[in-house]
Amino acid sequence: MAKKKSDSKPAKATKATKGEKTARNVKPAVTAHADGAPGINIGMSSGDRRKTSDGLAHFLSDAFTLYLKTHNFHWNVTGPMFNALHTMFETQYTEQWHALDEIAERIRALGFNAPGSYAEFTRLSSIAEEPGLADTADWREMVRQLVVGNEAVCRTARKVLKTADDAGDDPTVDLMTQRLNIHEKTAWMLRSLLQ
Repeated sequence: MAKKKSDSKPAKATKATKGEKTARNVKPAVTAHADGAPGINIGMSSGDRRKTSDGLAHFLSDAFTLYLKTHNFHWNVTGPMFNALHTMFETQYTEQWHALDEIAERIRALGFNAPGSYAEFTRLSSIAEEPGLADTADWREMVRQLVVGNEAVCRTARKVLKTADDAGDDPTVDLMTQRLNIHEKTAWMLRSLLQ
């Protein structure tokens, strides 16, 4: 037996009292979705959520591009440093892969869609994509590019962290702090191979 569709409309979000607005320090301006799901009211204005989400989209694009480049170099590294770098790159791209999901899910928690196509990542990333290796690239050039890529991710993370901090978005601040710690350490370790 099919469920009977209700003719009742979803309840409108009620206005917060003056005390509630002060307590949250954010105007709740929440509207229910057409399907009856409640709107987003996590204590951030929609504008702050949008700015933070946009920054996270750039960060996700940088992180994905760095992941892909690291995985590429894992597959294609050769030379006397093969074993050490093949293993190091695998550790790095595996960690990066798991982080991508956390970043995308944070964007979704803020109420926006995460970028998820090569076209979007290419448009939003500050890291140049590796076009492919026709010939084997020197391992030193691979390491140099990964230092530059990790540092680019750090710069983007700092921008997002500031935006999130200004908006009082502690979960995003925490996420960006964790990512900064990892990418700064990775850049240092890679740079040390070239010194």
